[in-house]
Amino acid sequence: MDRNIRTVEDVLRLLDDLFTPQADRWTSGAADWWDTFYGDRSRAVPFFVAKPDESLASYLDRGLITPGRALDLGCGPGRNALYLDSLGFQVDAVDLSPTAIGWAEERAREAGARVRFLQGNAFALAGTELSGGYDLIHDSGCFHHLPPHRRISYLSLLDQLLAPGGHFALTCFTDGEAGGSDLPDAAFYRDARLHGGLAYSPQALRRIFSDLTEVELRRMRDEPPESAYFGEPFLWAALFRRDA
Repeated sequence: MDRNIRTVEDVLRLLDDLFTPQADRWTSGAADWWDTFYGDRSRAVPFFVAKPDESLASYLDRGLITPGRALDLGCGPGRNALYLDSLGFQVDAVDLSPTAIGWAEERAREAGARVRFLQGNAFALAGTELSGGYDLIHDSGCFHHLPPHRRISYLSLLDQLLAPGGHFALTCFTDGEAGGSDLPDAAFYRDARLHGGLAYSPQALRRIFSDLTEVELRRMRDEPPESAYFGEPFLWAALFRRDA
């Protein structure tokens, strides 16, 4: 007889296990899937380019955020982490995939960057390898790969690691567009899949991150291939601040 549910974390792990192994994109067990994803660098994946998000550059250009201590969640090959480093941030960057981290470290060596890259699950690393207050927590494409129940873990991470007065910058799938699923939360548990990722409306993002103060929420600009920045209009760009 299995009667092991005692804590919130026990419930979250039980809900994790409701999904098929092929759906997993958020636990340490998903590292192999992401390794395969990042293994072929020649693939025409828009965010494989060594360009920062246009929204992140815009926040800095307008003085909405300023250099400090930064955490890049789901950093992939490190494009945003390296950009932040180049502007004077002290950067920690984390990803589930050893292959992505290896690629990011190569780019860092070529650029002479001093980013601290960590391979693993950010939820598990919070409070150990990831500690103290970050002035900026940046997420370009990690949050929308989480199942609904793991928003609890995500908000806990922000509460633990975002410094008072710090900023949280998020890029995620928009509702009503290709890329993310508009299905209601319960539907993902019925068929044990995430359908490529979850789409969000502005209202949903404001509700989820209601403990933070909204600074800006808009669609990303569509950046042409020759641009120095990455941008896709089917993504939201949101900036929130934790009040001091």
